[in-house]
Amino acid sequence: MHYDYVIVGSGLFGAVFAHEAVKADKRVLVIERRGHTGGNIHCEERDGIDIHLYGAHIFHTCDEKVWRYINQFTAFNHYRNSPIARYQERLFNLPFNMNTFHQMWSDVYTPEEAKARIEEQRKEVVGEVTNLEQQAISLVGRDIYETLIKGYTEKQWGRPCTELPPSIIKRLPVRWRYDNNYFNDPHQGIPIAGYNSIIEQLLEGITVVLNTDFNADRTRLSALGDKVLYTGALDAYYDYRLGKLEYRSVHFDHQRFEGGNQQGVAVINYTDANIPYTRSIEHAHFTFTEADVSWVSYEYPVDYSQTGEPYYPIGDEQNLALHRRYRALAEREGQLLLGGRLAEYAYYDMDTTIARALQLAEQELA
Repeated sequence: MHYDYVIVGSGLFGAVFAHEAVKADKRVLVIERRGHTGGNIHCEERDGIDIHLYGAHIFHTCDEKVWRYINQFTAFNHYRNSPIARYQERLFNLPFNMNTFHQMWSDVYTPEEAKARIEEQRKEVVGEVTNLEQQAISLVGRDIYETLIKGYTEKQWGRPCTELPPSIIKRLPVRWRYDNNYFNDPHQGIPIAGYNSIIEQLLEGITVVLNTDFNADRTRLSALGDKVLYTGALDAYYDYRLGKLEYRSVHFDHQRFEGGNQQGVAVINYTDANIPYTRSIEHAHFTFTEADVSWVSYEYPVDYSQTGEPYYPIGDEQNLALHRRYRALAEREGQLLLGGRLAEYAYYDMDTTIARALQLAEQELA
């Protein structure tokens, strides 16, 4: 069978576009490298608990169009993300808010006092900001940087903060009120039917081929459709002919515990450099599940070469310039479409991914 679109990748971008294409009476084939659909939002039920296998995915948006769209497939619960950070034996609320500031400085109680303390420390940075350390201190001061940013960030990126570009943290969320809600978006939560159900509904009636590496058989698979929507890593599509884009990856260690509730919270960030993982996720809290067992996932940042799974693009100027060169190659191929975080070498939240997929669908299918 010949298709109008061959879609490479069954993550959120590819699934949304595929769904819209079928609604427009297009014939669609989806090629997926993994043994399941859904990309990184894929979950697995264990002991009645939905496990986010590839890291916590908490839906949030202020985009009314996206919110209406996703609610076609499931309602959402009222989960609000209120993570905590652990540094040595101390706990801090996130995001940075008045609770955090009082925990950091016990004599700080009011927004005025917190602003004064931070402003005093921000003066340390003078002149042009050239690295992430300077950027962080210029935003929130030395104490918060050393305690809550430095260790976590250096584990995440595998480099000293003095060697990371300031653009990684162009801004930091700071709230001058006692408010631990991580996101300001009016719409937040976890899908009651689960992320897998959303993907299944998006791909209903569509031919999906799993366990197939598109790039290993690119010529044959491309010929099956008039156009290819590619959502994978762009350097891999071109067999790395211009060089490899850099990523950081993550190793996930999912552990089962007897006795139920282990953390008392869904997400803990470990900002101490001596602890090898950056986060622990207790999944039952996402759905307010109470059980005699619990599953906790530990996230270990690792070099991309250790897993072969790209997660976080290292968006320094060298890598961005290389991606622009690959993008230029792609633009010369009239039948090739690109979309998603890997193809676009960018980190997107779920709502942005949906919005961009819908935008591409409107352009293509109008």
